[in-house]
Amino acid sequence: MLKKLLIGVIILLGLYYIFLFSHIAESLKLIFKVIPMLLIIILAAIQKPLHIKKYQLLIIAGLIFCMIGDYTLQWFLIGLTSFLIGHIFYIFAFSTANERHIPTWAKILLLLYGASMAIWIAGSVFKTGETILGIAVIAYISVILTMGWTAIKTGSTLATSGALLFIASDSYLAINKFVMPLAFSHEIIMLTYYSAQLLIALSILQYSEIRSKVLQ
Repeated sequence: MLKKLLIGVIILLGLYYIFLFSHIAESLKLIFKVIPMLLIIILAAIQKPLHIKKYQLLIIAGLIFCMIGDYTLQWFLIGLTSFLIGHIFYIFAFSTANERHIPTWAKILLLLYGASMAIWIAGSVFKTGETILGIAVIAYISVILTMGWTAIKTGSTLATSGALLFIASDSYLAINKFVMPLAFSHEIIMLTYYSAQLLIALSILQYSEIRSKVLQ
């Protein structure tokens, strides 16, 4: 009951921030932005999975650093670093759940997508003379693709869907920021972002069920 209530509140507050943020005072926008993330962290923490405590703790750590990134993204490199650390925690979490092989087609798609994004986005950054930022963007793309790669290996549809939505959110944000303005950027970025984090948090119990079946 508490889990369903918490998910409902997360969805409502997330939608409020995404679609009604223009009616919120500037000083309160960042607070409203991180509240759904704080609730997602609580959701991840109150779950009681079997056999995968390490997975749960690493996911919670990743969520915390992503929440810090939400607030500090106004100082872009600081926020980017926080998200980078969050993704690394997700990679460690997903790496503990090596339940399936990645299909060849998925490997090819991830590699092609990563290469094209690196050339397009980082290339645009390098043209502006921002060498350090360009290197940071390449490193970030490498890390989020690794996160997606390891998520697929968990065998959890929630973890995989969350990771792919996170890649989509970050890609849309990067294109909008460094290449060209995109329509409905705020709405699309935040919808995919909150959805990604919620699915990753919910993957804790799903992966617990997968492990329990394996150990039976």
